Amino acid sequence: MSNKNLLIELFVEELPPKALKKIGDAFAQGLLASLKAQALLGANSTLTAFASPRRLGIHLTDVSEQADDKQIAQKLMPVTVGLTADGNATPALLKKLAALGADASAVASLKRESDGKAEVLFFNSVVTGATIAEGVQKALEETLAKLPIPKVMTYQLANGWESVNFVRPAHGLIVLHGADVLNVSALGLKSGSTTHGHRFEAGIDPLYIRNADSYEKQLSNEGAVIPSFEARRAEIARQLKEAAAKAGDNLQPIEDDALLDEVTGLVERPNVLIGQFEEAFLDVPQECLILTMKANQKYFPLLDAQGNLSNKFLIVSNIRPADASLVIGGNERVVRPRLADAKFFFDQDRKKSLESRLSGLDKVVYHNKLGTQGERVQRVQKIAAAIATKLGVDTQQVDTAVRLAKTDLLTDMVGEFPELQGIMGRYYAQHDGLPAVVADAIEDHYKPRFAGDVLPRNPVGTVAALADKLETLVGLFSIGQVPSGDKDPFALRRHALGIIRMLTEGRLDIGIDELIDAAAAPFNGLSPEHRAALLSFFFDRLANALRDQGYSAQEIDAVLALQPQRLADVTSRLAAVRAFAALPEAASLAAANKRVSNILKKIEGEVAAKVDPSLLKEDAEIALNSTLTSVKPAADAAFARGDYTASLQALAALKTPVDAFFDGVMVNADDVALRTNRQGLLATLHAAMNQVADISRLAS
Repeated sequence: MSNKNLLIELFVEELPPKALKKIGDAFAQGLLASLKAQALLGANSTLTAFASPRRLGIHLTDVSEQADDKQIAQKLMPVTVGLTADGNATPALLKKLAALGADASAVASLKRESDGKAEVLFFNSVVTGATIAEGVQKALEETLAKLPIPKVMTYQLANGWESVNFVRPAHGLIVLHGADVLNVSALGLKSGSTTHGHRFEAGIDPLYIRNADSYEKQLSNEGAVIPSFEARRAEIARQLKEAAAKAGDNLQPIEDDALLDEVTGLVERPNVLIGQFEEAFLDVPQECLILTMKANQKYFPLLDAQGNLSNKFLIVSNIRPADASLVIGGNERVVRPRLADAKFFFDQDRKKSLESRLSGLDKVVYHNKLGTQGERVQRVQKIAAAIATKLGVDTQQVDTAVRLAKTDLLTDMVGEFPELQGIMGRYYAQHDGLPAVVADAIEDHYKPRFAGDVLPRNPVGTVAALADKLETLVGLFSIGQVPSGDKDPFALRRHALGIIRMLTEGRLDIGIDELIDAAAAPFNGLSPEHRAALLSFFFDRLANALRDQGYSAQEIDAVLALQPQRLADVTSRLAAVRAFAALPEAASLAAANKRVSNILKKIEGEVAAKVDPSLLKEDAEIALNSTLTSVKPAADAAFARGDYTASLQALAALKTPVDAFFDGVMVNADDVALRTNRQGLLATLHAAMNQVADISRLAS
């Protein structure tokens, strides 16, 4: 049988633009996986995915008309169950064979093989390979059932009786194997070979697709549609760059992948045009103008070389008229009221100071179990004061920033654009004449807002951000609102990662336990269970972050097993562990450390790390104590000054005496004094070896 190329297109009403890329990728990958699992694809089969506002599709090369027959061995039952003592089939075996479409004549051909427990009967049969029509039918049904649809709608089919559930009503289905239409159905549609091009600019409609390979070219040339999401996205990016160069020297469209993806999901035949607005609007903070243009109109604002907003913007149109002036003029008329609203909000908001808005927070509910935003601000103030004192940061500036940080939530601008909270607070603080360090902190107390975001730009902002995130974490943990699975409605994982980044990247000299205690104080403390859960939550997030940075699970486990409270030291500890693991003595010392840990765990009560030299009898224990006494001061001194690599490497000298000790000394001696002293020697050794990390975790 000859292999041909395969085309599948599902023609639908306008798909949700923000979800189009994800749905299109899932549609293509789902069909590919199913057809591959059915052995219908050749070894060199390649996939091209299509996703436009009104279609989902794929083009696959080297697709078989029918999969090869497959021989399978089916396990039936143990020989003792299937055959009598004289080798005849039992009723149970005959019943099983009948269910498989075989009779008693098949008994002689059954194979006997051991499954590791008993001898078992196997029935060999040939499964006929799926035809391409059968395979596509199955692939479509499986794929459509699993699409990541944000919201399913129910619509009635043309017959007026049946209803279908899908993201949008579907109106056409193409399934071509080469030039042959396959008999396939989906969503109440039967497959054919016609589709529709651009709603307004298609040269031919409906459009007859000649064969699987002509689809993309026909849609482009005759249907005025670029069906590939990636090709359309690249074309928009190219046109944006070209139009920006025409708009003015050194102008660049704002970089926003999410906006580019969304616009790609809105147009089938992109045409980028240049619009502009009155320069007077530039008196409004550019974040407001940029957000309203992006969020409401899907425009691409143009920035100069310094990142300042210009009064020009780019429109991605879905039509290409000979005279685009009407399209441009229409978009300029639409954006003007949006910008005027932003200017009005900005002007009105500045008539009231942030300080005057403070009492209004007492009327805003934060959480029904945690009170109002006003009460929350008071808690954050107390937490921030404690952190600022420990870090030596100006407590008055911190208090002002924290006290006013949430007041912009009551402004018209943030009411219209919640994404601007903090940003507008900074502008209004500057207008009120507050110091720049305080104004910056008001904006920065939300940072980092997401993975990879910048950290607060000054110590006041860092303290405010730490206090704000800690209050959220401690408050919600205290009422049992803990993330589970992929559910994290209050973004607590993001808050914890933000705190970790500020502590580690800022190398802040404060322990995570101190921070939790400071944050728990306004809540009258945390229960031991909630405190332990929160501490574990932090270390879990830290472990994930460190894995992403390339540290091994063993290295991370060794360091975090000690739950080091000063997170700023964690990367130094990891580097020390990595250097120690490269030493020739490391494996032996790690194994010995693990042995020591196991011995100490079995002893009831706490073992004091104390040695009486007069009770050391064996040469090996005398030698170990002597070497440990010699090595420990240097290791301790290196640890105290933060030189963790030197601290661990000093322990290499212990390898020989430790090995000799375990070869020649019985720890659990009959004599109580000897036993206690030897246990104390091991406890001293254990403490010395596990200051930087739990070395036993490095043992294989």
